[in-house]
Amino acid sequence: MDVATALRWAAARHPDRAAVTGSGRHLSYRDWDLRTDRLAGALARAGVHRGARVGLAMTGGEPLASLHLAAQKLAAASVPLSTRFSVDELRYCLADCGAALLVVDEQNQERAAAAAPDGVAVRTAAELDALAAAAPHAPAGPVTGADTSVVLYTSGTTGRPKGVPRSHRAEHAAALAHAVQTQQRLGEVALGVMPLFHTMGLRTLLTSIVVGGTWVAQPVFDVEESLDLVLSQSVTSLYLVPTIFWSLARSGRLAEAPGLDRLAYAGAAMAPELAERLAEQVAPSSFVNHFGSTEIYTFTIHPDVAGKPGCAGRAGMFSQVRLVAPEADAPPDAVVAAGEQGQVIVSTASPEAFTGYWQRPDADARAIRDGWYYTGDLAVADPDGDLWVAGRVDDMINSGGENVYPDEIEAVLARCPEIDDLCVVGMPDERWGHAVTAFVVPAAGTTPETAAAKALAYARDALPSLKRPKHVIAVDAVPRSGVGKTLRRVLQAGDYETRGEARA
Repeated sequence: MDVATALRWAAARHPDRAAVTGSGRHLSYRDWDLRTDRLAGALARAGVHRGARVGLAMTGGEPLASLHLAAQKLAAASVPLSTRFSVDELRYCLADCGAALLVVDEQNQERAAAAAPDGVAVRTAAELDALAAAAPHAPAGPVTGADTSVVLYTSGTTGRPKGVPRSHRAEHAAALAHAVQTQQRLGEVALGVMPLFHTMGLRTLLTSIVVGGTWVAQPVFDVEESLDLVLSQSVTSLYLVPTIFWSLARSGRLAEAPGLDRLAYAGAAMAPELAERLAEQVAPSSFVNHFGSTEIYTFTIHPDVAGKPGCAGRAGMFSQVRLVAPEADAPPDAVVAAGEQGQVIVSTASPEAFTGYWQRPDADARAIRDGWYYTGDLAVADPDGDLWVAGRVDDMINSGGENVYPDEIEAVLARCPEIDDLCVVGMPDERWGHAVTAFVVPAAGTTPETAAAKALAYARDALPSLKRPKHVIAVDAVPRSGVGKTLRRVLQAGDYETRGEARA
């Protein structure tokens, strides 16, 4: 199965059903199929052919989604690029994937055009729209499940971004898995605010097509606009990162959306306090923790976040998971004993899996071994067989000879009423080797000095001595990627401004 066929079949089943609403164009499935046909014709006239890479430096919403789908109809691969990438990072990605064309929108035009390598044609989305109006439909030609659908570039927090090619088969399998695992119904109405340069954004889009649902487009997250769309478009399903859920929950308005009853999150750990707030405000019939990655969409699924907050659950419907020794060179058969912490590895036999990084044999050698993908995540299985993720191997803090995991500390400190956001890292320390350090964002009406002192006092009451921060630093904001992932290394590198602090 391929993505282009999935859209055509959805249009045949539900020609008059709303496919896209929200900010921008509202299209039925019939209209969306026709629009993407015409855009495919415009791309072909702009020089895009089967197997070509199409760079997309666009903010989001329907124009980006339609161009992504149009590329699928040509058996070309779309390369949606992060809006957070610098000019140098964009140039690297475009050269690395060998893009034949770069499509830009008004917001990204100047930056992206400056990044285009020699030989890469640049067209605006508006120019392609005009060309599509007069363009014939896409040239007929087969699209197979083995063709590359998309190349996603990782954030590149450690060196150059890595390209992750994903086939049509993997994209379709991941959409099917997502539909089943998050209990999506036929005709589901989903908010499409997660960026399409990230697997979560693509999954919401493609799953909406698979279930004949409505994708409610929002190019950039804004809490008030999101809430207005949830209410005005009768959104029934949200799949978001915890940082966005925090913003929505703090508004207190989610309870105004009676049709909303499907929640799912991924991308980062969710604090128990947030899970409790969402369960209280929404009372969802389905509340899912999805644990996975760009490379293999699903590792594990936990279908009852309200009942077991923080639990990552068990292997997904297309997955096989093991916990092995956390050492970098551990073989796949070095399975840890019951109840012991280990590194999560996932079988690459999953139909949701990639087959390796784009032109990065060094990265393949580190991450893929004997048919298993080494995730770099640490977890322990409870007596029920459910996984609890402790954090990343790279994020582990060795303090005084003991291993401490930031996620565990953050889950506790998140309940401190004087702080609005936080991040825990290990900072070099002469006595401890690395000292547990908490960066906190003060809650509204709380001074930075008070927030730091209160967080330290809260830790003394709620955490064992080993896990208590030695130093709390108040900052204006916690650095995060374009999809809400915490960038601990930015803080560890000293790239912050202290607003207030407290020491144990």
